[in-house]
Formats: sequence, structure tokens, C-alpha cells
Amino acid sequence: MVIPTRDRWPLLSTHAVPTALAQEDVDLEVIVVDDGSTDGTQSGLASLREPRLRILRHDMSRGVAAARNAGIAVARAEWIAFLDDDDLWSPRKLREQLGVAQGRGADLVYAAAVLVDEDRLVLAADVFPDENELMSLLLDGNVVPGGCSNVLARTSLVRSVGCFDERLTYTEDWDLWIRLVRVGEVAVCPEVLVAHVVHRGNALFRYRPDVLVEIEYVLSKHNPGLDPGGIRTRRVTALEWMAQEYRRAGFRREAAKVYLQIARERRRAADLARALVALSGRSGASATRLLRRALSRDLVDREAIPPPAPSWLDRRQDSHVRVESP
Repeated sequence: MVIPTRDRWPLLSTHAVPTALAQEDVDLEVIVVDDGSTDGTQSGLASLREPRLRILRHDMSRGVAAARNAGIAVARAEWIAFLDDDDLWSPRKLREQLGVAQGRGADLVYAAAVLVDEDRLVLAADVFPDENELMSLLLDGNVVPGGCSNVLARTSLVRSVGCFDERLTYTEDWDLWIRLVRVGEVAVCPEVLVAHVVHRGNALFRYRPDVLVEIEYVLSKHNPGLDPGGIRTRRVTALEWMAQEYRRAGFRREAAKVYLQIARERRRAADLARALVALSGRSGASATRLLRRALSRDLVDREAIPPPAPSWLDRRQDSHVRVESP
């Protein structure tokens, strides 16, 4: 597996590295790519005495896509998985996905995932698309649950499609999933095996205009036959996905900004009202009442009740693996 990191030793040492080394019933190598950290990550990694751990370092940051590609280049296993330095896995994550892949003859496998906060409180179940609809859904947005921490794929397949596009910073996983699904057999593991931790340091939640540029680049790259109107429609769909991600993670201001962008694209008062609701932080019946006052009709879906937390998220069930701070 490949873990890219930069200047996040507290997260890397409490999230990704322990959860990677805690994997059960699999032979694995854990490749950590330090993308130019200056916060003690280098010394922290150097102090670890773990034969399954391989450490690569970029003296200067080259970006998350390049960091993952460096790990892919030296990977020796038949299968490869990616884990962000702030996310968590079930101890059975790799074993369950390998079992599904081998039983189905699949080339890549994704699983169910949940969004959690920094205290491991479940915020929502991440979107879990049907494998038969995955390709068409990916053309509208990054619907693979759990971000880059989910997919297990054949290493040879990842290399054959060109690995991660290093021009991308926020949407590099989405772009790779489209290319993989087009040429490989997909299978799903419906068990919740990934916890995607949301916090202000997440790349997606640092709202910047270049996120929108990347979305349009990916849409144009994989929909070359679409006219400008078709690209615009898909761009709005992708923006709606992004706004929903912000809302579910509790980032109201960012969600409102995206809804305002959608309103500029579609010129609909309903989207302005959705921005108002997002900024208010209301949901369910309260949001509905707010929208009715604004538009005299119900235009918002009620928020789903968060699902129960999987037992492996309980800190009392943590592995004995511990990583000490330098």
C-alpha cells in the first residue's frame, strides 16, 4: 500500500501508519512517501523499527499525485491500495477486498465507507454506488466512497493506465478511477471497511477556484465528444456532489460558495436558497421551513440519520500497534 504525506506527522502516526500495520491475514509492504515534510515527519519515520515499512522521501514537495506515483513505481506486490495519512481502515480491509477480488476475478474492488470527525464520530454513510452503474456515475463526479483510501487494484493495471495524473491536486483519484474502471473488472465489498476522516486539513475542504478548474479538466478529458452544453451540465452535477460533501462534513461556508457557483451556472433562485440553507447549518424540517419561506416550496432533501459506527472504529478495539512521536 502507498501512503503519501506532508507535514502531518500527528495524523500519520495516529491514523494511517497504525491502521496499515494492523491489517490482518495479509502479507503487505507499507510504502510511506514523505513529500518534503518539515515538521518532524522525517525523523519520526526514521525512528520506526518495522520491517514491513518502506520510506521514500522527496526533498522538495512534488504534490500528492507524484508522491503516490513514486510509491507505485517501487511497489512489489501484485495488488496495491492507497491510504491517505488521515484516514482509518478496518483491520480486515485488505483481507476482505482480496477475498472479493479473487472470488470474482476482479481487477479492482471498492468497499462501503463512512465519514467521521476527528473523534471518530460517524457523520454520514458515504455514497455507495452499484458496480454496474459506477462508470456512468463517475463521469458526473467522484462517487467512489472514502476518497483515495478505498480502492484495491492490480498493480499492473494501475501502471498500465499511467498511474495518477500529476497535473491534478484535488481530483487525481477521480481521474484514475475512471481510467481503471474503463479497462478493468470491478467488484464491490458492501461491508464498511473505510473511515474517511473530515477536518479542515482535507484537500477537498480547502475551497479554492482551481478545484473548479480541475473538475472541468477531468470532465473534458473523459467526455471528449460532449458539446459545451453537455460539459456544463456535467460540471453542475459535479459541483452538486462537492456541495453535498461540504454539507455532510459540516463546512457550511464552503457549501454555500459552491451553491452560489451552481446558481451562476443555472441562474435558478432555488440554488441561491440552497446556499442560504447551507450557510444556516440547518437540516431536515428546519431547512425545509427556511426554504419554504424563501421559495414557497420544499426544495431540500431531509438529511439521513447517521448510521451506527462499525465496531472497529471503537478506540478500545485498536490494534496493539503504536507509533510514538519523535
